[in-house]
Amino acid sequence: MSLYANVRSLIHRIVLSDIKTVSRFYSNQNDENVEEKTIDPSKDRTKIIPVETSIKYLQSKAYQETYGVKPVWTLYRRNHKGGFAPRKTRKSCIRSGVISTGNPCPICRDEYLVLDHRNTKLLQQFISEYTGQILDAFKTGLCQKKHKELLVAIERAWDQGNLTYDVPFREYDYTLYSKHQIKTTF
Repeated sequence: MSLYANVRSLIHRIVLSDIKTVSRFYSNQNDENVEEKTIDPSKDRTKIIPVETSIKYLQSKAYQETYGVKPVWTLYRRNHKGGFAPRKTRKSCIRSGVISTGNPCPICRDEYLVLDHRNTKLLQQFISEYTGQILDAFKTGLCQKKHKELLVAIERAWDQGNLTYDVPFREYDYTLYSKHQIKTTF
């Protein structure tokens, strides 16, 4: 009995799917009736912003009003479930040219922040001023896709000499750590 019902439903599905495809190919309806989804302009990321525009934006008054003197990632806070944030960030904030999350990462959120090896003012915000190492995506909140782009852009900037490995030089008084007192006469 159940075998009969399964075979019958399977045949019914096949016949209906064939009828739908045939009617789609031979229908006289125009595609004008089909509505395209309108994309919210604030979430549309299909427009390509040149690097020169991004560099000018980082020096503009609008950037100063939005971020001030702090790095772009300091005001960002991830939404997550539970008391502790997950160690891994999301794979991407933008899917098929549209922001697909409610809380995109700091780079995906602002379309004028372009990760490129020539945009050194932006790249310096993601390098630790104490160690000279690239900050982790867990700390900055970047999605995995933008973090990989950041790594590539910083490596290119280091290779081409746009960024330098400036680590502050610290002077230590080694006499504090030495068991033998070193006597110097001047």
